[in-house]
Formats: sequence, C-alpha cells, structure tokens
Amino acid sequence: MEKNNFSSVEKHYFKKSNVGSVSTQVPYIPVDNFPQLGMFTALRFLEWVADNPEGVISLPTGKTPEYFIRWTQYLLENWNNAKGKKIREENGLKVEKKPDLSKLHFVQIDEFYPINSSQHNSFYHYVKEYYIKGFGLDPERALLINSDEIPLVDGKHFSEVFPDSIVDLSLRYREAKTQKEKEQQKSIFMIDDWCVEYESKIREKGGIGFFLGGIGPDGHIAFNTRGSDHFSTTRLTKTNFETQAQAAGDLGGIEVSKNRLVITIGLESITYNKDAVALIFAAGEAKAGVVKNALESKPTVMYPATVLQKLPNSRFYITKSSGVKLNDSVDAYYKTGEWTQEKTERAIIDLCKRINKFGPKLELSDLKSDPYCSLIPGLSLDTVQQVMDSVKGKLANGLKPEINQAFYHTGPHHDDIQLGIQPHVNRILREKSNKSVFSVLTSGFTAVTNDFVTETLNSTKKLLDDNRIQMVNFPDFFEAGYQYKWDKDVYHFLLNVASEEPLERVRGLCHRVVRAIVAVWEVKDKDGLRNTINAILANIRESYDGQKNPPKIQKLKGMIREFEEELVWAHSGVQVKNVRHLRLGFYTGDIFTEQPNRERDVAPILEELRKEKPTVISLALDPEGSGPDTHYKVLQAIADAVRLWSKEEDLSNLRIWGYRNVWFKFAPSEINVMVPVSINGLDVLDKSFSDCYLSQVNASFPSHEHDGKFSTLAKRIWAEQLENVQYLLGKDYFYTNEDPNIRASHGLIFFKEMNVDEFLKQARELEKSMEG
Repeated sequence: MEKNNFSSVEKHYFKKSNVGSVSTQVPYIPVDNFPQLGMFTALRFLEWVADNPEGVISLPTGKTPEYFIRWTQYLLENWNNAKGKKIREENGLKVEKKPDLSKLHFVQIDEFYPINSSQHNSFYHYVKEYYIKGFGLDPERALLINSDEIPLVDGKHFSEVFPDSIVDLSLRYREAKTQKEKEQQKSIFMIDDWCVEYESKIREKGGIGFFLGGIGPDGHIAFNTRGSDHFSTTRLTKTNFETQAQAAGDLGGIEVSKNRLVITIGLESITYNKDAVALIFAAGEAKAGVVKNALESKPTVMYPATVLQKLPNSRFYITKSSGVKLNDSVDAYYKTGEWTQEKTERAIIDLCKRINKFGPKLELSDLKSDPYCSLIPGLSLDTVQQVMDSVKGKLANGLKPEINQAFYHTGPHHDDIQLGIQPHVNRILREKSNKSVFSVLTSGFTAVTNDFVTETLNSTKKLLDDNRIQMVNFPDFFEAGYQYKWDKDVYHFLLNVASEEPLERVRGLCHRVVRAIVAVWEVKDKDGLRNTINAILANIRESYDGQKNPPKIQKLKGMIREFEEELVWAHSGVQVKNVRHLRLGFYTGDIFTEQPNRERDVAPILEELRKEKPTVISLALDPEGSGPDTHYKVLQAIADAVRLWSKEEDLSNLRIWGYRNVWFKFAPSEINVMVPVSINGLDVLDKSFSDCYLSQVNASFPSHEHDGKFSTLAKRIWAEQLENVQYLLGKDYFYTNEDPNIRASHGLIFFKEMNVDEFLKQARELEKSMEG
C-alpha cells in the first residue's frame, strides 16, 4: 500500500497497528477499539484543519461520531496544557498552534425529508448542537439542510403540501391527477431545484476538502445506498430497506422511515475535489462484511464506498474487529501467533463450504492445496476426523441433561433470551429439579411505538366504558389492589390464546396497562384513570415521530414489554415472580448513553445473584460494537457483579452460558455447545413470539437483515448454523442418527459455556475494546 501521502498522524497510527502489508483498493488503518477510533479521527481532523483553516468540511451524524466529537472537544480544550501536549506528542500530531475552527465552511451531508428542523432527531438539529455549537463553527459559513426553509409552491410549508409527510416521487414522471397532486408535483421540482443549488454552492466552495462519514448496513455513505450512481449529486431520493431499518430508531419505527425520503449529497459531491481527504470510519464486527466489500471490490454501484478509489487521499479508519473479514486479516489470523484448535476447526469447516464437499469425503490433496488447512500441524486425514469428533462432542454437550441446577437467565432487552436460547431453556424447564429465573436488565421502552400505545389505550378506554375491566370497581383497587394478581393477567391472556379469543387477549393486556398506569401515575379513582389515559393520548398526539417520551410514558412502555416477557415464559409455567425487571438506569433512550456504574447498575444484579445463588448464568455475549450498545453495557454490568460476587462465594462450579441472537452469530469453531432444535422447537419460538410480543409483531424496529419479525430471523439463523455443521459432518449424520433429538434437528443453537475465570477474561477483552 502506498503510504507516502500519509499524514504524520496516519503514519503514527499505521505503525502502531503492526499491520505488515495492506492489499485493499483503498488504504485502511486499524485501531484497537471504538474510543481509539474517535481519538485517531479527531487528531487527523485537527491536523487537516491546521493546514486548511478556511477549508470545507462535512461531518457525520448518528452514534458512531460520539468519540470523534468528544476527543475533538477535549483536544481543543486542553491544547496548551500538559495533557493536550502529551496526547499530541504521543500520537504524531505535529501542530503547535491551536487550530481555529471558526473560519471553516461546513456542509451538511444529508437529512430526512420532510422533517421539522427543531426536532431532536433531525440531522439539522444534530449538526447545530454538536458541530456548529459544539465545535464553535460559524453558522454563516455553514451550508445546511433545513426542511422548513426549502421553498415549496406558493410559499407553503411542507406540512401543508405533504400533510402526511409522504412525498410521491412518481409525480416526477407521471401526470398529476388532482389539484393536490399538481401542487405536490410542482413542489417536488422546486425541491429538485433547491438540491441543484445546494450542489452548486458546494462546488463554488471548491468542493468538500475534508469528508468524514460512517458506512451503513448496505454499505451506503451519506444516503447513497446500494445502486447509487458514482456520478450522483445532491438529490431528493428514496432509501432501501436496510437504511430504513437503521433509521427506524430515529424516526419512531419503520412504518415511518419506509415512507420518509432523504436529501443527500451524492457520491460525486464527495469526490468532486480531487485533493479531498475522505475518511470512512467503522467499528465492530457487525460492519466487517460491508468493510470487506468496500475495500476489496473494484468500483461498483453495489458497494457505494468503492467510489473513494477516485481519491488519492481516501482512507478507511476501522477497529480491528470491523476488519476481521478482510483477506489481510484472515491471512494474519492463520499465519501469526500460536496455532489453536479453533484455527483448525475454522479452516476445515471453511474448506468444506468453499469446495462444497462434506468432511467425510475430503481428501488429503484437498487439505494440502488449501492455503490455510495446509498450515495445520501434523496435517492428515485424521485431522478431519478429529474436527468431526470435536463437533460431535459439542452436539453431545447440547443434549446433556441438566438436573438440580439453578438458572439465572439474563437478557439486555425483552426477547433477547428467547431469540438466543429459548428451545434449550424450554427443555430445562421440563425438569422439575431445576429452578429458573429470567431477568431482563433494561426497560426496553424504546421498542414500543406510540401507535401501539395509542391503540392499546383506546381499547382500554372502550373496555372501561363497557364496564369490562371490573377490577377497578373493587373498593381497594386504587389503594392497594392494583398491586396483586399480576399472574392472573398473564393467565387470562394465555387462556384466550388457547381458546383463540382475540378480544379477550386484548382485555388481558388492558388489565395490565391499567395496573401500570395506576402504579406510575398514582391514580386514585376511575375518573382519574380516564383523565390520565386521555392525558397520555394527548401527549402522544402532540409528539413527533421518534420524539423521546416523558419518563412516565417511558415507564409505561417498559411495563408493556415486561408483561410480554412474562407471557413468553408463562407458556412453560414460569410464574411472574420469577421474571425479573431490573430497569438499569444507564438505559435512557438518549443518542449517547452513559456507561453503567457500580452503585446504580451493578448493585441490583449483585443482589439478585446473592439471593438466587445460580449455578448457571446465561447472557448475551456480543463482540465489540455489534448490535445495540445496550448488549455490551449489560455484559459489563453482569461481569462486574460476578467479579464482586466471586469475592464472597466460591464460584468454581458456576457456569456462564454466552449466547448470541439476531444481532450477531457465532462461528462453529468459536463455541463448545450446539443444541439441536426440532421443527416443533422452531414453531414454538415463532408462535410464542407472535402471541406474546404484541408490540413487536409488526417489526417496527427490525434488523437490516430481515423485513419482518425477529423470530423469523432467529429461525433462519439456526437453520443456517445447522447447514454449516452439515458441511462438516454430512447430512446423513443427522437423518440416520440413532438419537431422535439429532434426527429431528432442523436448526442448531450455538453458545459458549465458560467458567468464571474464562468469562471474566473475555469480558475484560471486550471492555478493553471499548475503553477510552
């Protein structure tokens, strides 16, 4: 890789990375962790600003820039003191004079359309808050996308022209049939003219000199999604499903994001200035696939970031975990460090898949001709058999009976345990000698849409009016009665799942909602209950899509999720008292959330462990930066609680089960337990998800991998995991097996069983990946 045009900061970080050679189409520089990525990017940004004090910059929005923003501010605030000087000296920033950002020209990258600029979830608001105000930029030198100010027909506001916030771009090409459509058609062309003018203003400035952007789940940069023309300019455009899924959290659900257009600068807008420094940063294994496609592919519209090959100063700054799928990384994995059993298993299984040959049919020539299998010490056909025996042992671990155990199953969010290991948990629950407790550590309120709450509250009002919620008529209900018979709500609901009475199921939900409202708002009578419901509905009506709810409505949403979790495990006879809701305080719904702290977030978990004395703890074991950051933060809180508990108790026999679900997957070589799942187990998962996770059935906040319910995606993942193992063992191993549990396998659950020391070591490694 050509490094002559690397800056001083880049040379320092490239040397520090210990990457010998890089073979990608665009240079990349890896760092150890997410905060380091932000620090590196901030140093390079300030280095560029020092040389270009009146340059044109374009900076990203969202969660990825968190540490870039924090480090930029920290460096500027501490520029002339000992801390700041030390950081600059140690990281190759050879700039003495503090950069002045006030003369920079800023270009906003993109924006939803239409969206009120004052909304906290608009990118305009983000830019004003974190860059204009946060970096001390001059607003007069900023080129921003303010939806409220983009001119439309007759000077109207977008709320008048597009009252439902839906812009029909087919009006660009077809005849407008009504007066309203004519108005909208003319307005769309006016927006197009505004975009042309915006592009012209970028070019009048000489183009963007410093571009920093993230990369989306489909590989998009800005909102230039897969298929975007490499010569595209600023435009009003649609998005694809992956982008809509990613935006669902910002906009209050995919029902909103799939109908919301975007205004985005184009790929040509980014590459117009041929001297531009264009940086893409990416963190976490979840981005490994798109990073590989962007860096190793020739220019193609399939991978928008390949356009950066036009620019000699384009770079990818990545965490090492987001580069694990690069050919360079795979090569380094096998060729450096001690050879391990995991490497052997991975090499053999990958070979089977690559050449489409089952393990028993592999020949020695296949192994010796493979660049990685050929590195296996003492390579022979016995090596394949050893790997097959190892995998059979993992299957045996998954079928091992569990007797006289105390299980403490944890999930960062509601549905995480189910989507990770439900079929295995259901088997455990059938054994009477086992005790199982289910603990969800955050309230999960962000997963409940305003529309779902509105529909539920309107049903509650109707039932109250029809006198079909009789418990409110009991004289002591509002004083203390609401606190009891929560199991009855669950039983009532499931009884009517069995009898297929949808209206009665709704009544069961409304019973729980009434209890929740009385508890949260301290309602004293029926009139107060109706008034409170009306007030909640009014607040939601006056909210914009994606707006953060007041704390009490957040709590109500969380309690709806809690009811859903109780329903799932009640399927197998688990009582409400054994489904715990810890509601850890770091979970706030803000864009940049706090780290867990010991007193607020760790202490409640420790108390649970002391009380239940589990022999097995299950938890979500996601790699750094993958899936929601809540998963990582919950993991660290649990690890700290176990660490503290280990000082009080002998935990030498405690087992930790690390599972993953729809957010990330294990490779067969990474785990030591494989649980066969039958079609019946798959059906139970899907039916219980659909029956119980009422707020999730419409998949308002889906994975970018599947347009639908998470349960469907989980089933697909388990089926794929079985297929991966079948490449090694052969399909006949399963359908001719003596064990009916293996014969019935139509999916496999993977998880990693660890002792306490192994778990704490892994948690510490993940912690290091997020330190900063």
